[in-house]
Amino acid sequence: MGAFKRFEDIECWREARALVVAVYKITNLSGFSKDFALRDQIRRAVLSIMCNIAEGFERGRKKEFVRFLSIAKGSAGEVRSQLYAAADLGYIDAETFQSLSDAAAKISRMISALIDYLEKDMIKTRE
Repeated sequence: MGAFKRFEDIECWREARALVVAVYKITNLSGFSKDFALRDQIRRAVLSIMCNIAEGFERGRKKEFVRFLSIAKGSAGEVRSQLYAAADLGYIDAETFQSLSDAAAKISRMISALIDYLEKDMIKTRE
């Protein structure tokens, strides 16, 4: 699809992959690991970011890719919200919160830029 040959070429997917690793590491820590509901929910949300980028790309249609990117963007917001809960509950310190929240926000901006690009390209190809 255009400039990308594989979903692994998409920068926001690579950033999301790195965030998955970081979130899994912090959710293995003592207090966090025992809060099964929050631990499992943030893990599902962070995985959803990278998986929806990949699935949307693999569908092979720009319109569907945009739809899946929108879901991925929503999951990035969900991760940020869950990070607030983790910080408020004392599972992560302020520095960890800020670092992971910034990473999720960056991914969200990258996804928005990709959506904008794809939507403009779809309009252009209809003309």
